[in-house]
Amino acid sequence: MNKWTCAFFSLVAIAFVAVPSFAAQSAYDLMERANALYRDGKFRQAITLYRKAESRGADPVATSFNIANSYYQMDNLPEAAATYRKAIDFSNGAFSPALFNMASVYFRLRQYPECVAAYHRALKLEPENVSGWLYLGEAYSKTGDGVGALRAIENAYRLDKEDISIVYQLSEANIALNDFERAVSVIREGYAAHPEEIDFLVYLGDVYRLNKQFEESAGAYREALGVRPDDAATMYKLADVLAEDDKPFVAMDILNNLLQIKPDFADAAIFLGNLAYDAKFNDRAEAAYEQAARVGNAEAVYGFKNLAFDAHAQKRDDEALRLLKIAQKYYPDDATVEAEILNIENPE
Repeated sequence: MNKWTCAFFSLVAIAFVAVPSFAAQSAYDLMERANALYRDGKFRQAITLYRKAESRGADPVATSFNIANSYYQMDNLPEAAATYRKAIDFSNGAFSPALFNMASVYFRLRQYPECVAAYHRALKLEPENVSGWLYLGEAYSKTGDGVGALRAIENAYRLDKEDISIVYQLSEANIALNDFERAVSVIREGYAAHPEEIDFLVYLGDVYRLNKQFEESAGAYREALGVRPDDAATMYKLADVLAEDDKPFVAMDILNNLLQIKPDFADAAIFLGNLAYDAKFNDRAEAAYEQAARVGNAEAVYGFKNLAFDAHAQKRDDEALRLLKIAQKYYPDDATVEAEILNIENPE
């Protein structure tokens, strides 16, 4: 802890004060009153008292830092940045809380190069500050420097491999640089350390899919389903990647199993209906669309209309009407369905 004894890296923190003994009581009282005002949200009044305390011998690092925090709370970011700089200058660059807070202000001002520079200065003083490295990585990403972002997040990961969120962030940083192999390796390391985090396997499937490695993606989703066999969201992802990998019939089987587990999963029913429609399995498509319609999914009406259009094109108007009237049962206010029924019943 530094000599100013401040709770660091917190924009709501206030610094305590060291004052000369001849002025201790008056400066101390002013600081105490200012801190009370700060805690009550009376930031303008607090600033006035902090300045008076400084004029009576209070440590200028503490007063400048607290004034900057007050400006920040009032959303006066330029003044906050300027006053954090004063705290830094008074401390000869040794007061890391002001550097971290100033970096945060620069980030909000979208002054990302200045933000990066401030985080670097702060992290030289506190190289084991995990949050600081993560924020630096985010600042680098805003500048478009993916390599800088990756290095910053790698430092955070090196310091705290137990933090699951850092595993995801490091993977994303590698993906941004198209290093999918390293991203996969990081996820596997994370899963090995945290086997209870099954979402690592689901995320691994997402990463493989992003890299067009469809078989590996399906394998990762299946691995997750081996642990959580009734996970509807993962089953849907598996069906989706199978369909993208030109395996629609396997995807339909997965979706059918999914709908047995969760009959009200309307998006899965629509997906199954569309796959069946493309495969010319019209009965299966109709059943899937009706399952979606029963739970109010508006997309089902398009499925019925497509089936009816095909039947009409094949001069099977009775079948087209039957399908449209099923749609009308679920969507009685759909004017387009009514118009198509009238068009078939009353051709010109």
